[in-house]
Amino acid sequence: MLAAAFLHAAWNAFIKAGDDKLLSLALMHGCSGIICLCLLPFVPIPNPAAWPYLGLSLILHWGYYGFLISGYRVGDFGLVYPLARGSAPLLIAGFGILLAGETLSLTVLAGISLACVGIVSLSFENGLPWRGNRKPILFAIGTAIWISGYTLADGLGVREAESRLGYIIWLFVLEAATFGIFVSLIRRHTVKDYYLTHWRGLWISGMVAALAYGLVIYAMSTNTMAMISALRETSVIIAVLIGGLMLKERHMLYRMCAAVMVVVGITIMNLTS
Repeated sequence: MLAAAFLHAAWNAFIKAGDDKLLSLALMHGCSGIICLCLLPFVPIPNPAAWPYLGLSLILHWGYYGFLISGYRVGDFGLVYPLARGSAPLLIAGFGILLAGETLSLTVLAGISLACVGIVSLSFENGLPWRGNRKPILFAIGTAIWISGYTLADGLGVREAESRLGYIIWLFVLEAATFGIFVSLIRRHTVKDYYLTHWRGLWISGMVAALAYGLVIYAMSTNTMAMISALRETSVIIAVLIGGLMLKERHMLYRMCAAVMVVVGITIMNLTS
């Protein structure tokens, strides 16, 4: 999950830096879908019981992409990303208990909550984010809701699939065949030039995104979804520490304190699981 967190931070930074964020996201998934399409003959087809979850996941991912890109358009990466990712594990914990019958001890919930507070606090390093434009906050919270939705769908779906790799590979192929192709048609006048300009980054981010979320789905097949989500969202800490250590960004002490809070929360969560 720590590896998945690092990879997730990397591809989100690539999307944020792109000139056309929607097209970057679509072409990235197109590249990951082509890679997974080549692997399709070597994995079993998921059980019929898993296909409704696959379909639901695709729909929920569309909503996630829309809110994520809208948030990046109107707000800073350092505000939208931590708030969206840090809020999701608590939502997943609640929905997991209500809809999936998962059980979490109070100590585990406390660990998840502490980690989430540490992640969300990174949105406050420049002061209260709602003093000015509130659109980034609304999009970030909306993004968290969509994240919890598709995470639950995939967590339940992979458990029905029997073949974990089959579920993962089919998900990325279907995403490329729906979202990737749809956006490419919308941007048909610019897609060719954009791809030729950014093709290296698109293929790298496509492989990274598939591996990152594939690891998450694989782990959710045998572990509590809320705990996996909390571990995954350490990508936020990794991203801001990279910004401070390598890019010499400000607020390094604040970020280190947030990182310590997340580490303590994850330690509590795992020692008592």
